[in-house]
Amino acid sequence: MKFTKMSLVAALLIGSSAFAIENTKVSGDAKLYYSTSDAKAGYAALSNKSDLFGKDNSAADAAINLNLTTDLLKNDLVSISAGAGYTVLTTLGLENNFVSNVWGSAHTATANGNPYPAKVNNANWMNEAWVAATVSKTTVKIGRMELDTPLAFTETWSIEKNTFEAAVVVNQDVPDTTIVGAYIGNGNGTTDGSVATDIPGLTRAPLAVGGVVNDGGDFNTYGKSGAYAIGVINNSFKPLTVQAWYYDLSKLATAYWLQADLNCQKIPGLIAGLQYTSTTVGNGDASQTFAGMVGYEVKDLLTAKLAYSNTSTDGDLFGGNTATASGASKLYTEAWWNYGQVTTAGTDAYHVSVEGNYQTVDLGFYFTYADHDKAISSQDLTEYTLTASKSFGPLDTTLAYINYDLGKNTDTVNMIQAYLTLNF
Repeated sequence: MKFTKMSLVAALLIGSSAFAIENTKVSGDAKLYYSTSDAKAGYAALSNKSDLFGKDNSAADAAINLNLTTDLLKNDLVSISAGAGYTVLTTLGLENNFVSNVWGSAHTATANGNPYPAKVNNANWMNEAWVAATVSKTTVKIGRMELDTPLAFTETWSIEKNTFEAAVVVNQDVPDTTIVGAYIGNGNGTTDGSVATDIPGLTRAPLAVGGVVNDGGDFNTYGKSGAYAIGVINNSFKPLTVQAWYYDLSKLATAYWLQADLNCQKIPGLIAGLQYTSTTVGNGDASQTFAGMVGYEVKDLLTAKLAYSNTSTDGDLFGGNTATASGASKLYTEAWWNYGQVTTAGTDAYHVSVEGNYQTVDLGFYFTYADHDKAISSQDLTEYTLTASKSFGPLDTTLAYINYDLGKNTDTVNMIQAYLTLNF
């Protein structure tokens, strides 16, 4: 499933709101994801095959996530809480039988010797281990945790999710204002753009998407020597939420992110937004990205949005997540599946989304077109996605159909994906 949509302020305060538990709480989920495509190339195991639902054109994985939070101290002056999370990633033995590829990039593999294919190993790691203290309107959280900031965030679209080893301070003493300060020391995202161990005959993630988590969930230094971030989110004028972020990736890059989102009260249902980000790597040119969005929302019925973004031809980073190699971003124009296309240098991107509900089924239509500067790339993206989601008590289900074309000298690709998540 793709990114869960929530306000940035709410996401930042998940840790502190979770403190309102009584004693100890255990929660988690069990997931099973499946993807198949008729692409003739792209998966490592393919050999000019185009069989939808064929073994070599399909990927699957299962994961179990277990989370625990507990109050250590709670009185009128201070509350102290702690949390931990654990992930187990497994193919359930589906590889080389029903599918030839896996979702998760945290897998390693063991060679079985010719002619037997490699055996994909299970992966397991502690994704969270934190302690937090709240005094008045200030919360300090230290340890291994999820983060949700514009240029460094935990990705939740995949069967696995990256996390960080960080220290975060959130203050709300100023009315209608949230101030966030963070130091990020380590992360287990695939920030180098590769995975350490090849899996012979297998691809670690479905076609057109990069890895999210390092081999075995291992944590490495974030950037060159850690990163610092500070953000301010203000909602003094109630229809408008404004946020400003500054990042310093030590010895690597500096970046800014500015965003304003309007929920118009004079024209009920009208929504709009602007985004601007600039990143400078070393002494190089600044990478600049601008995005705008306008839409209309009928509460509990329909939301439609139209967005546009433009990236400069200079620079290296254009608003994508600095924590993984998936290419995902929080830009209004981000594609449903082919991440990294709207954040390519010299790109004009257009995105249309329509989301609604019909007889308890959540339906979605998404269109993305990324027009790349021909001097940089001739592989323009055209992507259409249809989704249908429905919950059956604790079981969340999603079925997605994706049709995309990467431009010159490529064939149109059809993909079908199924997501099952059992919450407990």
